[in-house]
Amino acid sequence: MAEVKGMVDEYGTILTCNKILPEEYWSKLIMVLSELENNECHKQMNFPKSKLHKVVGVKNVYRAYIDKTSGWRIHIIYGEDKRIHLCEVLPPNEHDRVLDNINSKKEKYK
Repeated sequence: MAEVKGMVDEYGTILTCNKILPEEYWSKLIMVLSELENNECHKQMNFPKSKLHKVVGVKNVYRAYIDKTSGWRIHIIYGEDKRIHLCEVLPPNEHDRVLDNINSKKEKYK
């Protein structure tokens, strides 16, 4: 059985997904969240489903694609408690404003 990495959703990111994420992407969201919880993926730095990678220009913020072709993605940070903290879900129309979006919500990205 895979070792599970802790995940915290203190900002209601999953609830927000429930409100704004189209239904056809829900199964992909579940697969991405399960991949992010899988500690083996973090040890090997291998994320085939979510393509987890660092957001350029911002310290400690990572992006995981829910669906790369449509543009739906989720931002996370690694907490000092060694758990993953979900920050927010971003719809496709937020592509061009990623850094502005992060800078305007600094309380989520600390």
